[in-house]
Amino acid sequence: LLSSYLMKAARNGTKDGLEKTKIAMMRKVPFLSKKDCTDGIEEDSGYLDVTVSELKHPPPQLSPMPDGLSSQQVVRRHILGSIIQSERSYLDSLKRILLEYKKPLMEAEPRILSLKKIQTVFYRLKEILQCHSMFQIALASRVAEWDNTEKIGDLFVASFSKSMVLDVYSDYINNFTNAMGLIKKACMSKPAFLEFLKVNFSTYKSVCVPQDMLETTPVGHQDRLPLQLALTELETLAEKLNEQKRLAEQLAEIQQLTRSVSDRNLSKQLNSDQKQLILSETLIETVFGEKGQVLKSKERKVFLLNDMLVCANINVKGPPDISSLVPIGPKYAVKWSAPLLQVQVVEVGQETPQRKDSIYQQSGKWTAAGLFLGPPRLYQELQELQHDLSVVEEVTLLVGTLQGSYQNLNTTVGQDWCMALQRLIRIKEDEIQCANKCRLRLMVPGKPDKSGHPVSFTVVFSTPSPISKISWVNRLHLAKIALRDENLPGWVCVEDDEKTKPPFWCPLLACQLPVFTPKMQDLKLQAALYNPVHCSLLGFSAASTSLPQGYLWVASGGDDSHGQVEIFSLNRPTPRSVKSFSLGSPVLCLEYITEPSTEEELETQTSEVLPKIGNTICVGLLDGNILVYGSVDTAAQCLLTFCNPEGCPVLCLKHSANFLFAGLSNGKVAVYNRKSGEGLWDPDSCRHVVIGCAPVLKLLQIDKCVWASCANQVSVIEGSSLRTQSFEVHPDPMVSVTHMVRAGGGVWMAFSEGSSLRLFHTETLEHLQEINISTPSAYLSPGQKSVCVTSLLICQGLLWVGTAQGIIVTLPVPRLEGIPKITGKGMTSLNAHNGPVEFLVATSSILSQDFLKRDSPTEGVDSSGGGEDKKVTNSSQESLQQADGSPQAEDKTKGVLLQYQLRSTSQLPGKLLTARLEESSGSTQDSLEHTLEDGSIYELSDDPEVWVRGPGQSSKEETRREKVTSAAVISGGKGFRRLAKSSNSHDSSENMLMVWQLPITV
Repeated sequence: LLSSYLMKAARNGTKDGLEKTKIAMMRKVPFLSKKDCTDGIEEDSGYLDVTVSELKHPPPQLSPMPDGLSSQQVVRRHILGSIIQSERSYLDSLKRILLEYKKPLMEAEPRILSLKKIQTVFYRLKEILQCHSMFQIALASRVAEWDNTEKIGDLFVASFSKSMVLDVYSDYINNFTNAMGLIKKACMSKPAFLEFLKVNFSTYKSVCVPQDMLETTPVGHQDRLPLQLALTELETLAEKLNEQKRLAEQLAEIQQLTRSVSDRNLSKQLNSDQKQLILSETLIETVFGEKGQVLKSKERKVFLLNDMLVCANINVKGPPDISSLVPIGPKYAVKWSAPLLQVQVVEVGQETPQRKDSIYQQSGKWTAAGLFLGPPRLYQELQELQHDLSVVEEVTLLVGTLQGSYQNLNTTVGQDWCMALQRLIRIKEDEIQCANKCRLRLMVPGKPDKSGHPVSFTVVFSTPSPISKISWVNRLHLAKIALRDENLPGWVCVEDDEKTKPPFWCPLLACQLPVFTPKMQDLKLQAALYNPVHCSLLGFSAASTSLPQGYLWVASGGDDSHGQVEIFSLNRPTPRSVKSFSLGSPVLCLEYITEPSTEEELETQTSEVLPKIGNTICVGLLDGNILVYGSVDTAAQCLLTFCNPEGCPVLCLKHSANFLFAGLSNGKVAVYNRKSGEGLWDPDSCRHVVIGCAPVLKLLQIDKCVWASCANQVSVIEGSSLRTQSFEVHPDPMVSVTHMVRAGGGVWMAFSEGSSLRLFHTETLEHLQEINISTPSAYLSPGQKSVCVTSLLICQGLLWVGTAQGIIVTLPVPRLEGIPKITGKGMTSLNAHNGPVEFLVATSSILSQDFLKRDSPTEGVDSSGGGEDKKVTNSSQESLQQADGSPQAEDKTKGVLLQYQLRSTSQLPGKLLTARLEESSGSTQDSLEHTLEDGSIYELSDDPEVWVRGPGQSSKEETRREKVTSAAVISGGKGFRRLAKSSNSHDSSENMLMVWQLPITV
């Protein structure tokens, strides 16, 4: 039986090529035969023709459920039943297409379509049916013995890892656009074909994947690793097919646009091989009046290409009954096009252009640069706040002329008022931006006026959703970055002699910047860490273009008595240094520790409620000390300092549940518990786990265990019991494991020598794959021989590898919970360091859900009445509080306590200026005093992005809602250079950061 050969292939773990499969099958299976080469209809004689008899090979059928099954076994049977049903439905649909569509067309007299057109329309459908028919035969055999084996993952691997499946589906997808175009023409020119489609039209669904089965398969089950491998194969197949589908659709869109262009110059540009379509969408262009009212609106198709933006009218022509069956490609009339670098996204506070251009709306009427598109009420409130700020600034100047000294009336208080008003203005601008979260406002260059001065016009598009606007703003921003010299090109594929063109979603080098001042270049970079902090005052467009919100800690060391930590703010497109502090010993490692969750607190088995200390950052030093810092913004307040009993250098730190693991240079791991009643670590609770004689270089958390690397072995330390299990990961005892990263069900490891990476299964500890990182000799500096891995990272489906030569390589890995095998081609960055890549850090943040909600003012903005009145709220701003107990209780709107950093005036010199002397001694304001930690979050008055800590979102809310994620990768090393012959490089002794930005994902 064919199924036996498929299952044998699965058991042996083979990945048969097409030719090998053909030879094996045709020798053993009598009902497989070559296609008749004389068949003029079928396009390829290289595929197998499977004739399946349902008498000999009945469809898979589950036997009645036996007694005594566990709940997981019952669920797995139900999932298997859904796979059987899905596959049967898919096969029935394929058969119906061939029997009820293709066969009648072939037999029709007179011909409705020519044989060549029929071949194009149904291209590769028969081969797809053959692939799934073979899979169903093997599935039936496996289902028959399910209660004995309960194994199906290997069947998916054997069936869908073959190149035949990828080739067939790839051909089908690449031909899809041609097939639909043929059907459209046939519908318009041959009414008989249109009637035929009306009678026979239906849709069919895609194949099911075994992800649900994996979720209900316990660790240790014989089917778990095969299911993980199956999930990897199916994800890889889907990724390749989706990428081919995306490229085919983009090509069709550009061709459709090119055919509609009458301008020769634009047509020539669109026909260039260098043109890439990044994003296209139907948007509604809206023209507003001076008061925000809508004058007119019309649908436009907007095309974002790699170097230009095109706006076109949509002219859909054709019988309406065709569009319900097949997509009709519209005809476009280009309205305007503009070079991408000259297009600007304009939001509130950015109305005035940098150059003195005349500004027009697209209607041609001149308009002020400050055209307001939001609810008039919000705009009025903004104007009132701006007026009040100017008045308070004048009052502060007058207060400075007072002869007396008063606690609550002086220039300090006045300056605090001004800062509070500036903050209220920022909040109001953010509210207006949120009201316009579905409005994309662009400033586009137009033709010069009669005197030759440049003229710009504003265009306002309404997007279908806030996510659509976020995508447009983000893609426009990244497309401009992609046009910089350092990204032309930014990556090359060395495996195919650099012929592969890097796709747009490749990481883009956003910037490079020095870590330290020129006086501190003798420091050596050691480690870096991402501290995520939500910034609630970050505007809508700023959140779409800035790096992931939070801070980057960069640690370094000089001599044995000096360490340094630099903190960079990431709440902008380019990192900005906001704080630095020195330590008495070089920093060797950093670890970010989230606040204990409710589950972790319950695991402590104590009735005490731990105090909320927030997220913390642990710092390991060369002198053996461990420092714990609060991670509130840039406070960097040291909460705890303790030294490990051995006094050994702390090489690595890792947090797992209620334990802190510290890898030491003497081959031991120190384990600390949380201190009862405090939430911090208890130095007296230290326990030691002996791993080996060599230093413990790396710790990695895997579920409730921690992996510790020592020499060429890795020890798995179990939770609170601290039991260990060791296994060898490299045959050479002189080679050490230097880096470990996890993705899904696998761990990739790098070593102190050589360029190899090894993949191990997290559950069975089995060695699954080994690859070598190769770099062309032309990219190596003189004297450099072999590549050595110095850093490792996994971020958004890419394995990043940093080398001692300063070169960075990325390799594609699956994103789901399968096995992170590498099957695709690697890409080498043409932007490199002059020295070793000391660290690679992933930064990632989820955009605030407020950005994704369509507010009521957005819907009501078009009316002249404006939106609803909005109270000035500041749930996430601790320094602006509603004034309670106001004597004017009849007022509907309470006043705002105008306060920013100054929480009390009791510490200021002078007497308290008040008419109620009996209250002068009552420190009623003392309750407003901040703690030491909170007071430091307002120290950067010139950087509004770091003013506010936003309220953290619960994990339950995050799982229920749609997520929009921004991500970036940051590398650190000596110098910067381009891997090209004629390129400029920075001083090789200067410590540099390189920041790669990735497209926002939904």
